[in-house]
Amino acid sequence: MSEANRQGFDVSYDASGTLQVIEASEASKAVAAEGGCSAGVDTLQAAARAAGKSEILDQYAKDYPQGPHEKPQSMCPAFGSLRVGLRMKRTSTILSGSACCVYGLTFVSHFYGARRSVGYVPFNSETLVTGKLFEDIREAVHDIADPEKLDAIIVTNLCVPTASGVPLRLLPEQINGVRVVGIDVPGFGIPTHAEAKDVLSGAMLNYARKEIAAGPVPMPAMGKSDRPTVSLLGEMFPADPMVIGQMLAPLGLAAGTVVPCREWRELYSALDCGAVAAIHPFYTASIREFEAAGRPIIGSAPVGSEGTAAWLAAIGEAFALPADVIAAAQNQFVPQIRQALKQAPIKGTITLSGYEGSELLVARLLIESGADVPYVGTACPKTPWSAQDAEWLESHGVKVKFRASLEDDCAAMEAIHPDLAIGTTPVVQKGKELGIPSLYFTNLISARPLMGAAGAGSLAQVINAAMGNKARMDHMRSFFEGVGRGDTGGIWAGKPNLQPNFRAVNLKKLEKKARAAKAAEMI
Repeated sequence: MSEANRQGFDVSYDASGTLQVIEASEASKAVAAEGGCSAGVDTLQAAARAAGKSEILDQYAKDYPQGPHEKPQSMCPAFGSLRVGLRMKRTSTILSGSACCVYGLTFVSHFYGARRSVGYVPFNSETLVTGKLFEDIREAVHDIADPEKLDAIIVTNLCVPTASGVPLRLLPEQINGVRVVGIDVPGFGIPTHAEAKDVLSGAMLNYARKEIAAGPVPMPAMGKSDRPTVSLLGEMFPADPMVIGQMLAPLGLAAGTVVPCREWRELYSALDCGAVAAIHPFYTASIREFEAAGRPIIGSAPVGSEGTAAWLAAIGEAFALPADVIAAAQNQFVPQIRQALKQAPIKGTITLSGYEGSELLVARLLIESGADVPYVGTACPKTPWSAQDAEWLESHGVKVKFRASLEDDCAAMEAIHPDLAIGTTPVVQKGKELGIPSLYFTNLISARPLMGAAGAGSLAQVINAAMGNKARMDHMRSFFEGVGRGDTGGIWAGKPNLQPNFRAVNLKKLEKKARAAKAAEMI
């Protein structure tokens, strides 16, 4: 069976040998008939499997196991992979999906600082069910494959094309020297946008690893380090890799490339390392590529005094360094971090949640700063590379919830009623409604250094300032008490005309209906 037929498309070749997709699978027709992305998660998943996408969906299920919630509670997962591609030099991105999805993704990407256009291959029911959508995608890739401008083109299937089985694997691997990377990033297969960053990073590392195996590759623009390097996995505050580099120097090592990368040639230097530091431990696909290249993986990060001491020891062990060399590095940096923590104490109870993947690291830093952190929720899954952080937190009395839902995070905050709630936008909104000082994790916590002595004092100022606003929160809550709630919700020109008798009558109807249903069950 050909690759095309395995993907669920009927294909043929013309006289010149050019692939011709002549008829899409029955799955494409089913998805189109059900209304595209409004068909529902179960329908889309079933259609994707019927269209030959079972292998990729099974891999996603293994890499990114689902949590208690059945759908993403962060933004569209494709936003993560889109951001990774848009940050890379000489890389163009093409999206294939419903127009509303593409509009939302491009809007948010530009809101977060993208400075280039996003390609879009539109479709309708006809092009979807006839298979012409794939031909349109292939034509678009050929049109923009200019080696003078691009190193790579990333083509992303969103929900409907994935469910319809649009076979991006059939795209050429390169056109005129421009690499073509096709990925499926459906909302029904990948739980969070953070993990979608790994989908693309892993796909590009796989491509680069095969290039290295095939022969010599170009040297990265920054050149090659004269010391063994440690590649850093996961997005970080820009100062953190430099701080990590300073801590590695006494070990005779250097901080290597940060993955996700900023240009294609950095993928080669990332793979050409002595070990990989899984700063964000959920990059499962990327870790698989590094392990295939024979690189050891180190979990956790140099956060706080205890975390830094353990991390330096793990790095030294991975490189088989003498114990006295490791101890010297620990003695150089750990006292500095302890001093920085002592000078910037945090006193108060804090609940912490987010979907970036660094939640456990931030919690460790808060606890070593003196804060009481009874609950940490992360939308990301538990992996072997997060186990050390989870065990440390649990030994300090923290309830760690992997794949935490919004409901989990809000329930913890309401039960604990902390001095400060750190979380996602809806958690912060709920916290402020309750009069709890709250901070948005992504913009206000992730945007600060965490590593080494620089990270030790970075959080105290913003967190202590937020907790100091409790009196202001109480004043605002009392001032707005009752506004916009219940019968006063919405916009009114005058005072609402309340009709409590209508509510009482309706309540009696509901009670009567419930009694009738219960009686029917007993028959």
